[in-house]
Amino acid sequence: MTALPELFATFGKIGVNSFGGPAAQIAVMHRVLVDEKRWLSEAEFLRALSFCMLLPGPEAMQLATYAGWQQRGRTGGLIAGGLFVLPGAALILALAAAYVAFGSVPLVAGLFFGVKACVAVIVIEALLRMSRRALRASTDRALALAALVAIFAFAVPFPAIIVIAALIGAAMGGHAHTPVPETSRRRQGGAKTLGILGTGLAIWFAPLAVLALAGQTLLVEIGLYFSKLAVVTFGGAYAVLGYMTQTVVQQYGWVTTGQMIDALGMAETTPGPLILVTEFVGFLAGHGAGGAALGVAAAALTLWVTFVPCFVWIFTFAPAIDRIAARPRLGAALRGITAAVVGVVANLALWFALAVLFGPTAPFVAGPLRLPMPDFASLDLRALALGVAAAVMLLRLRWPMTLVLALSAIAGAVLAA
Repeated sequence: MTALPELFATFGKIGVNSFGGPAAQIAVMHRVLVDEKRWLSEAEFLRALSFCMLLPGPEAMQLATYAGWQQRGRTGGLIAGGLFVLPGAALILALAAAYVAFGSVPLVAGLFFGVKACVAVIVIEALLRMSRRALRASTDRALALAALVAIFAFAVPFPAIIVIAALIGAAMGGHAHTPVPETSRRRQGGAKTLGILGTGLAIWFAPLAVLALAGQTLLVEIGLYFSKLAVVTFGGAYAVLGYMTQTVVQQYGWVTTGQMIDALGMAETTPGPLILVTEFVGFLAGHGAGGAALGVAAAALTLWVTFVPCFVWIFTFAPAIDRIAARPRLGAALRGITAAVVGVVANLALWFALAVLFGPTAPFVAGPLRLPMPDFASLDLRALALGVAAAVMLLRLRWPMTLVLALSAIAGAVLAA
């Protein structure tokens, strides 16, 4: 059993170095947990990663939680998962407060003008990367296209797209049985599993019950929304951002599309899961309704309902990881979800590109069809030039993302002066 100080030191190091999105974070954990510490074998690491990809929520954070759970049970899982999230969460909160205080200052506004153009390219880069990995067959490409049309042109809810894609994938999946190697170090019976799940759900929703009794309507609304988001975040943060952007901007009016792009730029340059962008949205929603104190409360609540479910899923199902990860139909369902997610990320790329390059769009409506139509006379040539430059640096020259974001911010400040 690993000593707690070593557990704190190891996952603290992982947490403060978890830049660059899930791929980079998973690579860091593989180097530390498999190569250096040898806490997980290669087979255990890959099986755990596959399992975490089947779950809603940030797979890298859940993988860290699983590794900590393997070492010290639920205490180790809480330490590992918490240290993976908290450094980035603290930094996002500080940046959100500074954004509210200084975001309208011309210099700061210019910096974010450059960041917006770069973020649109970052999403396109993520789309290309996901497409190469996920769209291997014509059925995958068809699912991705159908998902794009459904969410962009017909506003089909993201959860419905995920469920339908999973069902289609499972129906098309194979039936062969995969031998299951028994390597998990912990076992638990069905009664204990249900007990852990019930306790986890109670802890998850306890703050919402207290807030409802206290009459905190806005906080309850924020908590319920991000709780729902927590169970549909399959396929990574980019997938759910498309759905979140449409709902928090159009339905709730908590933030603008420009603020969402700024939030993503902040999350891209800070450690921790990209889904920490939800904390920024929660802070702005609370701050706009009741000032700094309500903003901090909303941000804390958003963190709670976003990440507590991750611990619940791991502590409940991790003992059965070997058996679950080897189910062929679950793998096929995941492939269907992954293909649909590519279409949803394409929708996010379109949304951000329209917001960065053009002024407000007037939707074209015909029955269930609802297409955003840009005014081409409002094309911002400065944003286009910044976007092209960022695309060359990221896609052609393959410069580091943080460097390109910094250069784009500087260029944006110069052009906006």
